[in-house]
Amino acid sequence: MNTALERLAQLPLGTRIVVRYRIEGGLTDALGELSSRDGLSATLLTRSGSVTIMYHDVQLAKEVPPPPPRRSRRLPTPPTG
Repeated sequence: MNTALERLAQLPLGTRIVVRYRIEGGLTDALGELSSRDGLSATLLTRSGSVTIMYHDVQLAKEVPPPPPRRSRRLPTPPTG
């Protein structure tokens, strides 16, 4: 079995992962939380929506750390004088 598929099978749902997979004309990546899987595919919840990836298209898969916390917006400093 492909090690990427083994990894996908072992990771708990809700884990943040990146998956590189084949698309027409090349490869692409999906980054998000592993939301479901079945015998044929895995589904990730990404920032742009749900992405279902067929196992036969998977090239690489790995767990990634949580995103960094959002930085607060800086307020302009008032003029002195």
